[in-house]
Amino acid sequence: MGDAEQAIIKVAQGLGAVDAVQWDACANPPGEPANPFLSHAFLSALEDSGSATRRTGWAPYHLLLEDGVGALAGCVPMYLKSHSRGEYVFDHGWADAFERAGGSYYPKLQISVPFTPATGPRLLTKPGPGRIAAEEQLLAGAIEVARRTGVSSLHVTFLPEDQWKRLGAHGLLQRTDQQFHWTNRGYKTFDDFLSDLSSRKRKMIRKERERAVENGVTVEWVTGADLTEDHWDAFYAFYMDTGSRKWGSPYLTREFFSLVNERMPDETLLVMAKREGRYVAGALNFIGGDALYGRNWGAVEHHPFLHFECCYYQAIDFAIARGLARVEAGAQGEHKLARGYLPARTYSAHWIANASFREAVAEYLERERQHVDSDIQLLGEYSPFRHDAGATTQEDDF
Repeated sequence: MGDAEQAIIKVAQGLGAVDAVQWDACANPPGEPANPFLSHAFLSALEDSGSATRRTGWAPYHLLLEDGVGALAGCVPMYLKSHSRGEYVFDHGWADAFERAGGSYYPKLQISVPFTPATGPRLLTKPGPGRIAAEEQLLAGAIEVARRTGVSSLHVTFLPEDQWKRLGAHGLLQRTDQQFHWTNRGYKTFDDFLSDLSSRKRKMIRKERERAVENGVTVEWVTGADLTEDHWDAFYAFYMDTGSRKWGSPYLTREFFSLVNERMPDETLLVMAKREGRYVAGALNFIGGDALYGRNWGAVEHHPFLHFECCYYQAIDFAIARGLARVEAGAQGEHKLARGYLPARTYSAHWIANASFREAVAEYLERERQHVDSDIQLLGEYSPFRHDAGATTQEDDF
């Protein structure tokens, strides 16, 4: 990347000021599995649609590392946050404790993809011998921005284990949690996957798939050039229904989906359920280089097990058809375990300015990591796979 002494750290308060080609060269380098959420197209759609902006509490504060000739050598998707919503790594208790003690927890800095609990690199750099050094410059730059802005803390969420370990070695507090992921073990068909399960689980899944479509429901995949605004109108109605009940105020605007359709249709998959010529439910997924990422679900009619069919079983079918290595079905949901999605550890790292508060959080995280380890081990004992199928927990599958 050139002489390290000539490198410059800058802050961009919006991706509109950042060249898309240069950003993507760091976020999704050629030869590495693409992560759709790190792309300039996805992140700029969040900003341009009004979904992730200062008004919504996600003020863009992206970190740029320029080399000696002004080319981008690294970047970080970073936001100045005025709340803790839409992150999926919960620190509301930390905020309450700090403010009861007389501190101001907000604003804080968040290195993440808004509203997206999917693991991916957070210190984005081009491949090569200077990669780790560039990561260290980006981390040092982020901490310096945190100090200069006077925020309480800096949070790096859903990063891969190798970056998590390196950030821990630089003094950031380490946190773990879990999700449920499905792994493709070379299956050619859905029945191949079922053959790895216990007889009881095979029967359960087959029955659920039958029940999901027994009322004349049909399910289709829509992606690429086949996606239309009519599909997004229908899906947005589903999204608003679910979002209003879960969060009170859904995060994503209608324009976001149009921009995604315009900028990255080939990385987008809608699983849509139809009855009597009308769409009644749907699940939004994004297609990565080696994974399918389930994101949002909604419905305007209730049909037993249709949620499982659209979100979990159709995702497995699609991953098998595309030869994808895994399905990441989003945050939480122990009900996914019985359907072949096994525990997978997730990682976050945290810098806290106040020394006393940092010490208290560090003690809490040590206990929490132990609990997560125990929970993953316990859940692994309830795997739906046959004991001879070779399937255990997926904590190392990142």
